[in-house]
Amino acid sequence: MKVTIDDVAKMAGVSKTTVSRILNGHFEHATEETKKRVLEVIRELDYRPNALARGLKQMRTNVLGIILSNLQNPYWTRVLEGVEDACRALDYSLMICNSNDDPQLEEEYIRGLQMRQVDGIIINPTMKNFALYESLIRNKYPVVAVNRKVAELELDTVVVDNVMGATLAIDQLCKNGRKNIAIMVYPPEGVSPRLERIEGYKLGLSRNGLAVRDSLIRILPEKKGIVREATKELLTQSPEVDAIFSTNNMMTLEILEAIKEQNLRVPQDISLIGYDETVWSKHLDPPLTTVNQPAYEMGEIAVKSLIKRIQAKRPVKPKTTLLEPNLIIRRSCGTK
Repeated sequence: MKVTIDDVAKMAGVSKTTVSRILNGHFEHATEETKKRVLEVIRELDYRPNALARGLKQMRTNVLGIILSNLQNPYWTRVLEGVEDACRALDYSLMICNSNDDPQLEEEYIRGLQMRQVDGIIINPTMKNFALYESLIRNKYPVVAVNRKVAELELDTVVVDNVMGATLAIDQLCKNGRKNIAIMVYPPEGVSPRLERIEGYKLGLSRNGLAVRDSLIRILPEKKGIVREATKELLTQSPEVDAIFSTNNMMTLEILEAIKEQNLRVPQDISLIGYDETVWSKHLDPPLTTVNQPAYEMGEIAVKSLIKRIQAKRPVKPKTTLLEPNLIIRRSCGTK
């Protein structure tokens, strides 16, 4: 039996107009409680408002949607450049959303983009809406995941080899004589790049004959100022630490700030390698060694994969594209 907007409104205890507004992303007339209740009912009933439109409409909109996790991170600016250039070259327009790694926002954007009839979605998933991702795949909605792998789901994915990236960093630090290497990482919680960077860190230590010490693996909340304080605490508690591997460019600047506040020098006292090349990496003093990810290529490949799926006449087997990072060596790691 087909679920209608009337069913949603009745179960949520609101008007059809309210449901329609929320589906279209117009939240200004609804309280947070109402919005949450309506979205929960939509999810529970698996209501798909554009099912009829999809059946009637044979023409495409030539519009793609992209949902990224943090547009303040320079890495995503570079990914977006690749996405936009590929869209332009292939005559597609783009709608850009920023979830801030918030699963509720992510769900709202996915449903909103579907309501706006985009032909497909590129997403850096929060990893907290598995049932929704599963529903997209089950309903054959074109979607490509970037940066993060969604375990147990078969969908097109474009990722970078994070184990390789981390081992490149640790190998270089060991080559430069560092023996007490700490790692800073945001909470893994099923997020594949974070898990793989920890794995690569451990692998790098082991193959260079160094023991893995849990006390040097610092998992930190994504909150401003936390990394700085945690770095100062680490350097006070473990003064033998002679290198830090930062797994995110947003935390690297806080690590540098903390090292300076401890009256230590990079690389003379503490070597440092950061993840992701940025426009400011080479301008720091000393210039920062970075694990460089092919971000532009990731965006470009994601668009081409998505359009291939949209235009396919018959089912296409999902594919995972694994890109390789490289190490840009500068003075911060102790290389002279």
